[in-house]
Formats: sequence, C-alpha cells, structure tokens
Amino acid sequence: MNASGWVLAGGRSTRMGTDKTLLSYEGRPLIEIAVGKLQSLALLPRIVGRRSDLARFAPVVEDLRPGCGPLGGIEAALTVSDSDLNVFIPVDLPLLPSFIVQWMVARAELTRAEATIPLLQGRPQPLCCVLRRALLPSISSALDEGKFKVMPALTESGGADCFNVETVAPAQRDWLAEPPLHKWFQNINSPEDLHALNGSTSR
Repeated sequence: MNASGWVLAGGRSTRMGTDKTLLSYEGRPLIEIAVGKLQSLALLPRIVGRRSDLARFAPVVEDLRPGCGPLGGIEAALTVSDSDLNVFIPVDLPLLPSFIVQWMVARAELTRAEATIPLLQGRPQPLCCVLRRALLPSISSALDEGKFKVMPALTESGGADCFNVETVAPAQRDWLAEPPLHKWFQNINSPEDLHALNGSTSR
C-alpha cells in the first residue's frame, strides 16, 4: 500500500504500573504484535515515542514535544513522513484485526478524506486512524495553542470521515468473526484489562 505505518508507543502506562509496550500478550510483546500487524499489510512500520530501546522492533521517531500525548506523536510522525497516507495504530490493541486497517486505507484512498476514523458503539477510536500529511499544519497549530485532545485536532478542518464499524462489518464477507467485533478496539491500560483479554486470539 502507498502509505506509511506508525505505532504510537509514547504513553506513560500509569494505570498499568509498568511499561506496557514490552508487556507480554500470548507470549509476544505488545510492540511486536503491533509492528507485525503493519508488516502483514506490506507497510514499513515505524514507532513513535521517546524509546530508543524499541529500535530492535522497528525504527523509532521521537516526539517533537514530549508531554503532549498522542497528538504530539502524530505530529512527529507526519513531520518526517514521506507518504500522503499514514496509518496509525496504538501499541495496546492486540486484538485489532489487520483487515480493518487495510479496509481503512482503501476507504481513505477512495474518499480522499484528511482523516479516516472508526467509531465503535458511537465512540471514536482516533488513535487507530488513517491520516493525510496535509493535516500536519492544523495539528501543529492545535499543539501550539496547548490543545492536546486528538479528536478535535483531527476533525476541526471538516475533512474527517468517521464511519461506524458496526455498519460496515456485516457487508464484508471476508472479515472473520473472531475475535468478536466489540473486542477489536479493546486496549490494555491495566492488569485487569490484560486479564480480561486472556484466552482471546490476536491477529
């Protein structure tokens, strides 16, 4: 695909109590699972975060503005990206299927939207998105103004395409039923979250 792939791995993991990027899920570190999803789509993955020790999994791009949250990581990625389309996934979604990411890229190519963002049960999942590099100026402006919330920064220009996963999925006959749709965007923020995912299958 004509896109760049990015894993957002800059969180401080405060609720987990330990670094979640290297947390093992079904015998593999979360960062390895996330990088593998992008590789399975023939995307050359890069990792965004101030973590040089993660370079053994993929090249690391450091945040330009430490402490600004995921939006700062997105800015850093778009600043160095050489692709119009950029796929972002967070490090803590081990059950996210690769096929929904591939479908989002195809949709972004078709709609030409600046941001392609899934909704699950009406709730935006803005850290799992496809963004055009043209969004960089508005993202930088938001950060300049001290506005760190991701969703407003991605949608303020009016060029966002937000779609309901529950509406799209039934029409995709090649999408698998496992894991169930409601778990696709289930992230791991705490030991309890990890325990709740025990026995699920990552893709």
